[in-house]
Amino acid sequence: MTEAAILVLVVAGLALGLWLVVKMQAGLEQKHRQMLTDLHDGLTKQGDRLGGQLNELRETISGKLDARLDQISNRVSERLDEGFKKTNETFTSVMARLATIDEAQKKIDTLTGSVVSLQELLGDKKTRGTFGEVQLEALVRNTLPTQAFEMQYTLSNGTRADCVLKLPDPTGLVAVDSKFPLENYNRMFEGKTDDPMRALAQKQFRVDIRKHVDDISKKYIIPNETSDGAVMFVPAEAVFAEIHAHHQEVVDYAISKRVWIVSPTTLMAVLNTARAVLKDVETKKQIHIIRDSLVRLGQDFRRFDERMKKLADHIRQAHQDAEDVQTSSRKISQQFQKIESAELEAPEPASASAENALRLAEERKPAQ
Repeated sequence: MTEAAILVLVVAGLALGLWLVVKMQAGLEQKHRQMLTDLHDGLTKQGDRLGGQLNELRETISGKLDARLDQISNRVSERLDEGFKKTNETFTSVMARLATIDEAQKKIDTLTGSVVSLQELLGDKKTRGTFGEVQLEALVRNTLPTQAFEMQYTLSNGTRADCVLKLPDPTGLVAVDSKFPLENYNRMFEGKTDDPMRALAQKQFRVDIRKHVDDISKKYIIPNETSDGAVMFVPAEAVFAEIHAHHQEVVDYAISKRVWIVSPTTLMAVLNTARAVLKDVETKKQIHIIRDSLVRLGQDFRRFDERMKKLADHIRQAHQDAEDVQTSSRKISQQFQKIESAELEAPEPASASAENALRLAEERKPAQ
């Protein structure tokens, strides 16, 4: 009986232990599932949160990338626009310069034609003479007054000068004649001319100059009518430079014949000197008028000085009168003050009042 009870107790204890183990295992499983569920939920929430953060980060990065790309695109567009603009300006400038070059080319072509025409024009001796006369007249008319010269002037010997300058005495009439020795000058500088031909052309050039000098000296220097010298006008600066640079003997010969060789530039200097002389002569003619005007001006200034002195005396007297009036005004004011003080003070004895009355009467008598 006792063993059965013990066995029952053992079995019951084992069953209870087993039940407790099963119960504990079930609780552990429940807790394990709960932990897994919580872990799953946490992981899910963490994943959702990470997903949201990733989405925000992606959107932020995407926005920044878009802004940066837009900025880069705008800069690229600006650079491209600026490049296109500069390219367009450069192209426009190149086109304008090409147009200028075309225009210059046209002018060069025109000038070339003009030079050719001028060479053809100067090839004829008569036309060359007309060219020199026209240039001479233009220079003279632009420098001197009309009464100081005359074109195509006929002298007493029947010769006609291209121009005469009407200068004051003792210079008188100065004849100016235009000469253009161009044929032999051109031969001296032609590329095909050899040395012997060039030397011959130089010799003939000197002969031409001497002949022109002789003609001018003989025709346009007339005693008691013209000046003792005349002017030979060479219309080309290059020809004039050649004469003075390499043919000094011709220049000396012209000076001995009282003929002065001039170019357009040196003629301008001569004409300006003549204009100054004419102006000086006109000034001397008007010197008496200037002197009379100065005399009248001196008289007017003396009258002005006298009137200024009188005005100063009047101002000084008016100042003195104003000071006198101010002195009188000050004395009168003092008298009024004395009268007012006498009225405000206590009455004086009868004898003193009588004396004051007599004194006031005596002071008023001179004013009356």
